[in-house]
Amino acid sequence: MGEISKYEAVIGLEIHAQLQTNSKLFSGDSNHFEMEPNSNISPIVLAHPGTLPKTNKKAVEYAIKMGLACNCSIEKNNYFARKNYFYADLPKGYQISQHTTPICKGGYVTIQMNENEEKKIQLNRIHLEEDAGKSIHDQHPNYSLIDFNRAGTPLIEIVTEPCMNNSNEAYKYVNEIRKLVQWIDICNGNMEEGNLRCDANVSIRKKGEITLGTKVEVKNLNSVRNIKKAIDFEIERMIALAEKGEKITQQTRSFDADTDTTFALREKEDTNDYRYFADPDLAPFYISDNDINKLKNNLPVLPNLLKQKFIREFNLSLYDTDQLISDKSTATYFLNTTKFSTNHKAIANWINGPLKQHVNTKEDSFENLKLSPKKLALLIEIVENGTINFSTASTKILPVLLAEDKQPMQIAEELNLVQINNTTEIEQWISIVLSNMPDKVEEYKKGKKGLLGLFVGEVKKLSKGKADPKIATQLLTEKLQ
Repeated sequence: MGEISKYEAVIGLEIHAQLQTNSKLFSGDSNHFEMEPNSNISPIVLAHPGTLPKTNKKAVEYAIKMGLACNCSIEKNNYFARKNYFYADLPKGYQISQHTTPICKGGYVTIQMNENEEKKIQLNRIHLEEDAGKSIHDQHPNYSLIDFNRAGTPLIEIVTEPCMNNSNEAYKYVNEIRKLVQWIDICNGNMEEGNLRCDANVSIRKKGEITLGTKVEVKNLNSVRNIKKAIDFEIERMIALAEKGEKITQQTRSFDADTDTTFALREKEDTNDYRYFADPDLAPFYISDNDINKLKNNLPVLPNLLKQKFIREFNLSLYDTDQLISDKSTATYFLNTTKFSTNHKAIANWINGPLKQHVNTKEDSFENLKLSPKKLALLIEIVENGTINFSTASTKILPVLLAEDKQPMQIAEELNLVQINNTTEIEQWISIVLSNMPDKVEEYKKGKKGLLGLFVGEVKKLSKGKADPKIATQLLTEKLQ
């Protein structure tokens, strides 16, 4: 630990997000590449001689939306460049990308470090580029196979400054980016399917130093957990090298999820190795203020603004708020329910509790819930006024509401669940319970006051859940005194 405390890590991330347009970035081929291998391709994607690419307008709009969501400035004069390198799954022998004119410059993404502290992760740029195909190494004993369906898929690459200092910050940042691309509906954010991929640039330096150390890039990390593990491993590996006086080599590395370690792939290329130049087949494109304002006005309310609203206007805790804004459909469901109920804490409890459990179990979203916000508000109301207790409402009424088109009170009456607050009837149940437990009554009177909960539970059981627990508790306390 002594050695580790002498150093600080410096981390920058590059996140590639596949844009969910109908067609590819420079051709009309379908962008749904999970099809039969090599079925969504054309001469343009395969770069046959004489073919000419054409820029997908929707992909440009999606990139601008992400830039606006990340507080970037939007570059008005844009062009595409050729980035030259050889991969077997790169059909052109070069990738069409942006170099000197990224469509979005600067900007930041705010992450919540703890209850009282936020941090702005500074961005360098967001640029547009096309994806490569996919090499498949495990379907033939002697050959690698190539599927070009993914080739030409529009990507945005979101590049941070080297401004993070530990894997936890990186973990929170990637989660925030994933939430944002889903929130503004430009990418489904599924890392396991490769729709969102991350490269981590990691270096170390002694605390107090300003100069950046030699960096390594860990490529194609496909889960937030693996990002965290890869960064932690690299920090420890580099500190161990530095302590032995050995040289840290600038490398591209990969992560082995089976061993939670990284391994070297190749020496890292520098920018000039790619021989960037403007693509002669693609016309430059201009983005006007009118284009930008139109997209800005159509953006949904973003998570950080909702966070402030939920905490200040609805008086919710940071924990409740973070749960509610974990995705747009959950936040929207909460907001819609507030139109019918002012008990904001109860709404949050229902959504973050039993409803979220149901959604997660069904691998669904709040968009598809059969329970409307208005019916949830009615359910909250009958719990609040003592007609039904929360336990009965969540375990017996809610499952019916999620499956059938009925009203909460209708279900309560059909299942004979309406709480009885008639004191005479509750007193009769209390008398039976206490007469059946004389030894426990004696213990209570000798000071074991915790037994009150046992008595209330027995009354509830005897009444089949119909005795109002508040009234039962009050009457029990009086009788036992």
